[in-house]
Amino acid sequence: MSATTTADITAQIQQQFPQATPRASLDHPALDVPAGDVLAVLKTLRDTHGYDMLVDVTAIDWAEGANPRFTAVYHLYSTTSHNYVRIATACTGDDSAPVAPSATSLWPAADWHERETYDMFGIRFEGHPDLRRILMWEGYPYHPLRKEFPLAGIETELPDPEVAAATKVQVKPAPMAGGPFVASSGEINLTEAEPRAKDESWNEANEKPGA
Repeated sequence: MSATTTADITAQIQQQFPQATPRASLDHPALDVPAGDVLAVLKTLRDTHGYDMLVDVTAIDWAEGANPRFTAVYHLYSTTSHNYVRIATACTGDDSAPVAPSATSLWPAADWHERETYDMFGIRFEGHPDLRRILMWEGYPYHPLRKEFPLAGIETELPDPEVAAATKVQVKPAPMAGGPFVASSGEINLTEAEPRAKDESWNEANEKPGA
């Protein structure tokens, strides 16, 4: 097994998998791969080209009306050549139940990555051994990273009646009040560089003016 250079990797994968197509990318080599070929491509990248580490599994929601609406994205890294490659696949299924292949058979670490993506986007990873929420509680009715989920969150009753009774509050499951957010570039002080809301006149404790 040897690591393949970034200049060669997309061409070599395309030779073996003609259905794979180059994907526009500003940083690392990237390919769009049909869902049926994803696991074979990932295995080839791992076993033949030295991309031995699964860094992340995430997704893109292109918004309601897009077809396909959801794209699953797998980021791989070579600990030998120190290069990255990105594999993306259009989810099958429909908007209410999108489906993507699970990489857990190749990397056990995919387990939690895919659970988070399922939790936040509602994408079901086919072949995952234990696909359940990892951030929100089971039975939570929303997927907070979908485009239709409001930035300020949706008030949702706590799942434990005792906790709700003790706190006398409801959950606002999105700490994103006040957006859109901007960051100060070039700051040496990381605290000053943190993204801040353009409108800081409201937060979880104070209702938005005019709301």
